[in-house]
Amino acid sequence: MQGQSQQQAYDRGITIFSPDGRLYQVEYAREAVKRGTASVGIRAEDGVVLAADKRARSPLMEPESIEKLHKADDHVGVASAGHVADARQLIDFARRQAQVNRLRYGEPVGIETLTKNITDHIQQYTQVGGARPFGVALIVGGIENGEPRLFETDPSGTPYEWQALSIGSDRSDLRDYLETEYEEGISTDEAVGLALDTLAQSNDGELSPDGVGVATITVDDPEYAERPVDEIESILDERDLLATDEDEGDDEE
Repeated sequence: MQGQSQQQAYDRGITIFSPDGRLYQVEYAREAVKRGTASVGIRAEDGVVLAADKRARSPLMEPESIEKLHKADDHVGVASAGHVADARQLIDFARRQAQVNRLRYGEPVGIETLTKNITDHIQQYTQVGGARPFGVALIVGGIENGEPRLFETDPSGTPYEWQALSIGSDRSDLRDYLETEYEEGISTDEAVGLALDTLAQSNDGELSPDGVGVATITVDDPEYAERPVDEIESILDERDLLATDEDEGDDEE
């Protein structure tokens, strides 16, 4: 009982380390991310692909209202997993940082610079009393100096760069699938197919066109673009991933 009460004392405050060096509130925030539906990012030879599971909780919900993919700047896209409200706050912060960079330096913000600005902002909420960490992880992808870049933000405020990654539910299984199937030098179109294949792993091998979002940014045309539903449906049909019946999603997004 005494040990349990001591742990409860350590997890009450975000600024208090436990004796073994853990911040329990940050770990709880990571658990919130795991409860969100999956998002996938893949860095291709000629661009970046972001894909997100956008399953609706009810057939009465408008699919367009589910926000999982975001345009941070013309050349930058962001996918989220975890608490949507927290994600929106960070997306707004990222957009402001991108615009400040354009006004101050007259050039697009670098993907690594933007990611580190976001994670610096996240990290502040791990050491300030009276606040809580952001319960969301982000995939930040875009084109920097003609090269595709792909980063992840963590609730602790740590940035990681990836060739391909997944966040949200079933992260470990989806990452194992990507480690097996991903190949360096794949094209953006091939990466779109791989991203959908990966998301299908946590959906019984089937996806609904309305229940998934895909966005791409290419080197030749560094403009964030979301793929239309009919194009996604065609790709799913090609890859034998098209769902016959729509399933209800989870509460977290």
